[in-house]
Amino acid sequence: MKKFLVAIVAVLFAAPSFAQFNSGGFSLNESTMYYGMRLGLNVSNLTGDFDENGAKAGLNFAGVLGIRVSESTPIFLESGLYFTQRGASKDKNTYASLNYLEIPLLLKYGIAATDDIAVLPFLGPTFSYGVGGKMKGGEGDDKVSSFGSDKFSRADVGIKVGCGAEYNKLYLEMGYQFGLSNIADWKLNAKDDASVHNGAFFVNIGVNF
Repeated sequence: MKKFLVAIVAVLFAAPSFAQFNSGGFSLNESTMYYGMRLGLNVSNLTGDFDENGAKAGLNFAGVLGIRVSESTPIFLESGLYFTQRGASKDKNTYASLNYLEIPLLLKYGIAATDDIAVLPFLGPTFSYGVGGKMKGGEGDDKVSSFGSDKFSRADVGIKVGCGAEYNKLYLEMGYQFGLSNIADWKLNAKDDASVHNGAFFVNIGVNF
């Protein structure tokens, strides 16, 4: 967690200098393409047929690319590649860690709040694939892989909704991600499949170029 906080502070201090010496980037007033970096905190849980569903803190980091899709209206389509840590905890200890690679397809609408600040509400689907993680299995502190047969499915589809703000290429966003896919790969009994969904509140900072 200390390394995570140091990284957040480093981005905050570095972002203004990046913005000062780089051209291009985000603009409400012209057709443009931008790219950026994101780093942030993910507070997730698992809902449904999963007893250990306390909140778990994790990391987000990503590279993103956006493009204006309308000449008359400041509507942007943003995608990218995220590494995101989700899961759940029990008694303040991590019980299930689920690490994903994620590709979002977000529609953003730009609103000029001031001459220097743009506000950007967004909404769109996300497509995730589990690439690692551990969970407690059996007695004691034994850890097993989170993905596989009778565990969690790797593929997950969700909806991300939130709002961002951009100032001098420094970007801040927050929102919530709703998991639409049932990621449980086990049965409650002989007839019924278990049902578990991801959910996560996120706060990210970054820069747009």
